[in-house]
Amino acid sequence: MTRLFSYIIFFLLLIAAACSTSRQEEKLPILGERIVEGNDTIYHTIADFQFVDQDSNIVTQETFKDKIYVADFFFTSCRTICPIMKTQMLRVYDSIKSDPEVLLLSHTIDPEYDTVGLLHDYANRLGVSSDKWHFVTGNQEDIFNIAQTSYFATAMADNAEPDGFIHSGAFLLVDKERRIRGKYDGTKDEDVNRLLRDIARLKKEYAN
Repeated sequence: MTRLFSYIIFFLLLIAAACSTSRQEEKLPILGERIVEGNDTIYHTIADFQFVDQDSNIVTQETFKDKIYVADFFFTSCRTICPIMKTQMLRVYDSIKSDPEVLLLSHTIDPEYDTVGLLHDYANRLGVSSDKWHFVTGNQEDIFNIAQTSYFATAMADNAEPDGFIHSGAFLLVDKERRIRGKYDGTKDEDVNRLLRDIARLKKEYAN
């Protein structure tokens, strides 16, 4: 009986260890290059930035301090993937609009057309709060640069394209340390479903 009891305890300990390992494996990856310096690992992070949102507020990295956020790149006159991305990001907005821990950040890649006033009207038509979803404009080269070098997203002018620009439909999940934790196709239901699940997983990392 004592031996049986020992086997049961051993078995339960194995299950507990497996569950602990499983929980560790559930952490989201950290995307981008990393540098190892001694015992420290330095991960790629989003560079400092300064843009203006739909309410004429200055938006910087400090706006997202201690926040998880989802970023994308779009322009309001886009007739290809942007309408699909907008619908999908609205799904994300609806899921996090009451969550103080998560924000959204959409950068226009056509700042000449997408003025602050136009972005304000655009956000109003969507019925979204600027406290939760920032639509930002600024210097176009700065926007192109942060897209390509910080978020690893395509964003550039191209006169051969129907609307004059090439940009990816990526949604980027950024953690509180400004590290990219996931990249998702913002035109696909299944990828956005995964994003919603990953936001919840990332929040659990900070809760533990």
